[in-house]
Amino acid sequence: MTRKSLVLLALAGSALSLAGAFFFQHVMGILPCELCILQRYPHAAMLAIGLLALMVPTRWLPRLGAATALVSLTLAVYHSGVERKLWSGPADCTGGQDLSGLSGADLLSTDFTIGTIMCDQISFSILGLSFANMNVILSLALLGIWIAAARR
Repeated sequence: MTRKSLVLLALAGSALSLAGAFFFQHVMGILPCELCILQRYPHAAMLAIGLLALMVPTRWLPRLGAATALVSLTLAVYHSGVERKLWSGPADCTGGQDLSGLSGADLLSTDFTIGTIMCDQISFSILGLSFANMNVILSLALLGIWIAAARR
């Protein structure tokens, strides 16, 4: 495959990932957690890098795409581990938070809305794979595609 074909393939992967994320959020009503949202940024960056790489034929842009895919892979592996309870996640989006600092009135208060989606809970899965697990697979594939594009 040519560099341009590989860049287009990487673009399609990130575009489909983001389209799927927004579809499940806005159409299916599956709200993302903080780590889910964080995982969208590398895909958006890869879209921009890919578009630029189509206009400017140079090896450093696919290398930047590969580095960004590595960031995406790292975030996805981290989130997958948090979901599978292999390690702890951010304190503000995982269960088991200490409530001892809250008063009884705070605990009974209805003046707030619960907007935090837990990062350590799998909200949806397909064939046993969570969105974070699927992103591990996609990001690994994108890393390979970007590396191949950089070598062309």
